Amino acid sequence: MIKKVPQRTCMGCNEKKYKKDLIRIVKNSDGEISIDRTGKMPGRGAYICDDIQCFEKAMKSKRIDKVLETKIKDEIYEKLRGVIIDK
Repeated sequence: MIKKVPQRTCMGCNEKKYKKDLIRIVKNSDGEISIDRTGKMPGRGAYICDDIQCFEKAMKSKRIDKVLETKIKDEIYEKLRGVIIDK
């Protein structure tokens, strides 16, 4: 039997990609936003490609804010930008 590999949609380019190729941003039950490298943290997740163009697009359109149903602080965006650039 072939194991199904989970796919998620990038908030920047709107393309479906393998979950392991994307960065997960998660909002936990306390409303805290963090970057989830493991993909296992509990909470609502939004996914973005490891690509600066996708990040810029998602940031401009406030798409991550909408998906996580909260206002994301600039320092979270800066941290995310650092994660993407440092690859």
